Amino acid sequence: MISRMVPAHRIAVALGSVVLAAGLSSGCGTGGVTEAATDTQTTQAATPPDDQLDAKATVNVSLTLEPTSLNTFDTAGTALDQVLLDNVYQGLVSIDTNAEDKIVPALASSWEESPDGLVYTFHLFPHANFHDSSPLTAADAVWSLQQQIAPGSKSLHAADFASVAAVSAPDPATVRITLRHRDTLLLWSLTQRGGIVYKEGTDFTVLDGAEDGSGPYLLAQWNRGSSIRLVRNDFYWGVKPKVDQVIFHYIKDPNSANNAESTGQNDIEVAADPTLLRPFSDKAKFTVLRGTTSDKFTLAFNDARAPFTDPRVRHAIRQAIDNQSMIRTYGAGIAIGSDVPPQDPWYEDLTGIDPYNPDNAKKLLAAAGVGNGLSLTLDVPNIYPTSLSDLLVSDLKKVGVTLTVRQIEFQTWLSKVYSDKDFQLSLVDHADAGDLGNYVEPGYYFGYDNKQARQWFAQARTAATDADRDALLRKVARQISEDAASDWLLLAQTTTVVRHGVYGVPQQETSNRFNLATVAVAKGRPVQ
Repeated sequence: MISRMVPAHRIAVALGSVVLAAGLSSGCGTGGVTEAATDTQTTQAATPPDDQLDAKATVNVSLTLEPTSLNTFDTAGTALDQVLLDNVYQGLVSIDTNAEDKIVPALASSWEESPDGLVYTFHLFPHANFHDSSPLTAADAVWSLQQQIAPGSKSLHAADFASVAAVSAPDPATVRITLRHRDTLLLWSLTQRGGIVYKEGTDFTVLDGAEDGSGPYLLAQWNRGSSIRLVRNDFYWGVKPKVDQVIFHYIKDPNSANNAESTGQNDIEVAADPTLLRPFSDKAKFTVLRGTTSDKFTLAFNDARAPFTDPRVRHAIRQAIDNQSMIRTYGAGIAIGSDVPPQDPWYEDLTGIDPYNPDNAKKLLAAAGVGNGLSLTLDVPNIYPTSLSDLLVSDLKKVGVTLTVRQIEFQTWLSKVYSDKDFQLSLVDHADAGDLGNYVEPGYYFGYDNKQARQWFAQARTAATDADRDALLRKVARQISEDAASDWLLLAQTTTVVRHGVYGVPQQETSNRFNLATVAVAKGRPVQ
């Protein structure tokens, strides 16, 4: 974790896929004193006119989690979307994260929906081309979508297009998508990775270390374990980027990232630790932006295995955890009570379900027959703050549960937990927007299966109105919370540090995508 029936809102789903993001690594503060996240700014200075900008500038950006592959077709993880979506690859449509995820033109300048909602017609921008200078036509878009809907497709997002009956090109500039039934999620799905338009005949297996895009930036270099460098596509068919190149540096340790930012090695620090912002208190040198996210730090239960097959155990674990303490420990976030963040139109405050109540948690565990001491394991990627798992250990100990934390590499988590479902408890940041659909996929690693929730979700996809859709999705969100399918520890807020003289930096949902279209650098920017 969203249709464009109402342009100001969004509807998203990641059916049968995992889209995860790195959080903040653990570490002691370099400044000693914690700076409150409320001190951060919510606006940036206006970008100067082009004649005051340095078009030859290089922008250095620090990120946390590096992609495991550059194959956008079947590789899991938002680390890939964060760098390549909008920048290197484009779809027919995209989203404006600063406008509540409004769906906006990308390769298509406009589109229409038939009155019955079964046909979508997209009109391509003229002169669009790929990085090899070949023209991008409707045939490429048709071929790309056919790879999503092909029987046995290995695409990470193939399930998002199950409603598509056919894709055609009436002419080289027109793409027509015909549906089997109404799908209120189609446009949103097209804004995500499954909507990328590839050159017809692309061999996806060669994309691991290469690219085949149409966006404003070219992939110049990937130093595995270190950085990814993008350079301006001077032959881009649309509005040209305002900087010459952008280098993404992968720095897991927050102190190291802070040092790189404060000494001028980097210009932008994405997902800065909100408890370690003191080095950036000089507003003449830095702007610290706070933004919304869809980063749901989720405590996943393996619902298909004992003891979590007993809902009383799941409810007990939820009631044993002090979510407000978790938020204070993390430094910036809110409680949500289910999988839906407030920016989604079907959000409902569900924090009243399973509130912090350790005494009742003990009673539930006793009723489930495990009140005399329960030992559990927690698998957590080592990119997350150890303070979060430490708090889980402490809270669960108070209700008689012994928790053993196993920190593992993210790649190991993907194979052990996500793929093999070999776990009891897992802590991970589910960063994708609108991923409520994960809870209606019985094969998903949560092991959760509720027939009623699946029916409501299916009905929401074919709903006649946005109001009907939203009401149904609220029911799904409430059901998974009432079933204690997982525990949603917190919805994170993001903090991005920007050096003075750098403008147009993405502020919202930066772990999902980091659109470089407006990033700019002033001439003669100060050097630390």
